[in-house]
Amino acid sequence: MEDAHDDVTAYFAWEEVLCRRVGQGHPPVVHLWRHPDAFVVGLRDRRLPQAETAMQRIRSGGTSVCVRPSGGAAVPLNPGVLNVSLIIPNPPGRLDIHEDFRLMVDLISRSLAPWSEAARAGEIAGAFCPGDYDVSIEGRKFCGIAQRRQAKALIVSAFIIVEGSGDALADQVRGFYDEASAGGAEGYPDVRSGTMASLQELAGVSSVRAYQASLFRLLQEEAGARLLLQEPSVPIDEVQVMTEKLRLRYDV
Repeated sequence: MEDAHDDVTAYFAWEEVLCRRVGQGHPPVVHLWRHPDAFVVGLRDRRLPQAETAMQRIRSGGTSVCVRPSGGAAVPLNPGVLNVSLIIPNPPGRLDIHEDFRLMVDLISRSLAPWSEAARAGEIAGAFCPGDYDVSIEGRKFCGIAQRRQAKALIVSAFIIVEGSGDALADQVRGFYDEASAGGAEGYPDVRSGTMASLQELAGVSSVRAYQASLFRLLQEEAGARLLLQEPSVPIDEVQVMTEKLRLRYDV
């Protein structure tokens, strides 16, 4: 589904549909995707007093904007950011959400083996979309992880900044919070320069394509038949219906 839609909401709709399918017995799925120009807002961000104004201002510049149904906070997307989602069953009685975060951290850390073994998990103060499972190198975050859980399946999602400037992305997020909070809402990310970086900056990864190839090799070696690496076919009308539902539920 890479670069297939202008509307970033459609990517989350596609995953929502697949998550239901996996809950009904479909094999687990790995979804890799990028977007040319999008800004994804967290559910809590949407409650900021001027969030609607800030989102509309970003849209007016031609950027696709949506509120995602998973956890996490605001994240800008461009072709240098690779999104990775594991869509897997959620067996009855399985309550340890941290296990799923650790699964993604391990996958990302090991996929960096050709370039670096220095990736670490832990919240980076001043980074955007902060969380206990930020993935960083030498104190600068390049990856954030979130979850979306349904009754019988779940989505563990990561954004990975591979190419470009981490500080430039941080500037975009800081601008959103400055506007959306009307100058000062407590409890929201205080995004600071020097906390975000790309794998290109941190580890010399040449391109998204090179990193994605390493990740795909690892998935083939480790997952084998347990994960469906070829993108499943989902009827476009089903995705369109889900896209509209997500817009009505979460967006402005």
